[in-house]
Amino acid sequence: MLTNEVITNALHATQKLLVARREEVLAVALMALSTLGMAHPANAQEVSYIIFDPPGSTFTHSSSINPEGAVTGNYSDAQYVIHGFLRARDGTFTTLDPPGSAYTFPASINPAGAIAGSYTDANFVAHGFLRSPDGSFTTFDPPGSIGAGGGPGTGVAAINGEGAITGSYEVTNAIHGFLRYRAGTFAEFHVSGAPITAPTGINEAREITGGYYDKQHAFHGFLRYRAGTLTTFDVPGLTNTTSPKGINQAGEVTGSYDDAQYNSHGFLRARDGTFTTFDVPDAPQTFPTAINSKGEITGYFYDANGANHGFLRAPDGTFTIFDPPGHTGTDPAGINSSGTITGVVDGGHGFIRIEDKREEDKQEHEN
Repeated sequence: MLTNEVITNALHATQKLLVARREEVLAVALMALSTLGMAHPANAQEVSYIIFDPPGSTFTHSSSINPEGAVTGNYSDAQYVIHGFLRARDGTFTTLDPPGSAYTFPASINPAGAIAGSYTDANFVAHGFLRSPDGSFTTFDPPGSIGAGGGPGTGVAAINGEGAITGSYEVTNAIHGFLRYRAGTFAEFHVSGAPITAPTGINEAREITGGYYDKQHAFHGFLRYRAGTLTTFDVPGLTNTTSPKGINQAGEVTGSYDDAQYNSHGFLRARDGTFTTFDVPDAPQTFPTAINSKGEITGYFYDANGANHGFLRAPDGTFTIFDPPGHTGTDPAGINSSGTITGVVDGGHGFIRIEDKREEDKQEHEN
């Protein structure tokens, strides 16, 4: 039986996965064959960068970007209080704090500008929230959530274009996934027999991906179809650690898996269930974090010296590696349909990477 401590720690880990991009190594696996693409330097085509922090921020974490270039995430102020933020395309900021919140963690922004995330109340219980484009908040917990008395409660992972939200919540001795429909009703789901089911992404068809622990504490992937049926998967081979991070409109899933030496590699699961595995060339660790509608994948990798850098993997398998000029520790978190990427640099500042394909796609530079 799961103890309250195990449940609390597990959901905290799930929420941490939603607001920070370096997740813990979860289990042991044998290495599958890697498909290596050619690496291109960051200046192979013209790109521009914006480095930003909300006013009063001492630490900025950017988590999601929509097709319009609006970015959401969280920041810490001088009193160590964590707030949400919305950065509009023109560079203006709005602070986001749902009613009754002590700490706020926006997770995802959709094309209409609706933002979904989690917040903790004064008792450190986590709840979900939806911020509409008009600025109004709706707070929620799935029916049956037992996050009380300091328990974890509800963690939000992602929102799609129609306003459907997915995430996880605590029930008795387990953590289950949820789908919140636009109308505010809920569907509960979990992998049969799994003590923890943790969604990480949702697409326009309401297909949901994520991971789950089995009873032996190994981590695997799942895909929930619109009709509510679930399929589970692992990268082929003897791997027992498959950690999905995102799903696009075509139903393609990306994420990472571990080999027997605890080295992480990237994978792409096609809609038909076939896998492509990959690594940034010469990188000992590769961590995909997001995929867009074109099949472009972003994420970060560690070099031989342990420094992390960003990467963009094109649908043809070629790589572009990048760091904003003069900055280190590049940690991409999200990519939109134009290939614009957001994330964190220098351990605590937001960045936006823009491919200057068209003049009208450019944004104003800021320091």
